[in-house]
Amino acid sequence: MSSEEAPELARPARPLGPYDTSEPVTPYGQATTYNNFYELGVSKDDPARNASALQVRPWTVEIDGEVEKPVTVDIDKLQSWFPLEDRIYRMRCVEGWSMVMPWLGFPLAALLRRVQPTGEARYVKFTAINDPQHLPGQQEPILDWPYVEGLRLDEAMHPLTFMAMGLDGKVLLPQSGAPLRLAVPWKYGFKSIKSVVRITLTASQPQTTWSLAAPDEYGFYANVNPAVPHPRWSQATERRIGELRRRDTLPFNGYAEQVAGLYKGMDLRRFY
Repeated sequence: MSSEEAPELARPARPLGPYDTSEPVTPYGQATTYNNFYELGVSKDDPARNASALQVRPWTVEIDGEVEKPVTVDIDKLQSWFPLEDRIYRMRCVEGWSMVMPWLGFPLAALLRRVQPTGEARYVKFTAINDPQHLPGQQEPILDWPYVEGLRLDEAMHPLTFMAMGLDGKVLLPQSGAPLRLAVPWKYGFKSIKSVVRITLTASQPQTTWSLAAPDEYGFYANVNPAVPHPRWSQATERRIGELRRRDTLPFNGYAEQVAGLYKGMDLRRFY
């Protein structure tokens, strides 16, 4: 599916909401052709070029683990469960570039409340598609497939944490993580797992793909922190796609007022 073919998703016009940034949105053509999605290749233009390898129908999502009402649901039925909302979020990649993304989807908390976490649930584990027969990146030992990410339950329940099904009013393209991806705007982009097939609530912290691949470089929390450099580069500034000059990176990617309280008393240099 090309960017021209992506259908519009019906949603009402609205003013900026309480979680939106007023910064200019990254042009759709740039947002859908400059991507990290290693399942479709390691170069920034590989995901758009190899997008047809990711077949997004049929698609089901399994929600299981420490929940009272586990379910496996078709993606279109899942969409019908919740009214879609627009969210304009900053997105900061750990590599030092950033975008402003107009997502369309629903709060993850709405889905978690529907399946009713048990008293043992402390974390949420996300698993992406595993299809090495078709996905070119998974035919190479780049990472330990499938891609896995995780959040603490309170992070997952935060109103900023979002499951996106669309971008800029259009159905998500494969290179953007179709048909369902996570968007956690105060964390580095690798936390926002794409093409999710399973959401599992757990009592213990899940092992995540990048923290297993390079534990000295990528931690479980991955909160945007300009004061803590990556071992190979500074995180103090970023390059907004479409701009020439670098800009200062904001703590928690500009969402400190909303989320800093989640980490009160934690050493964010240790829990990176």
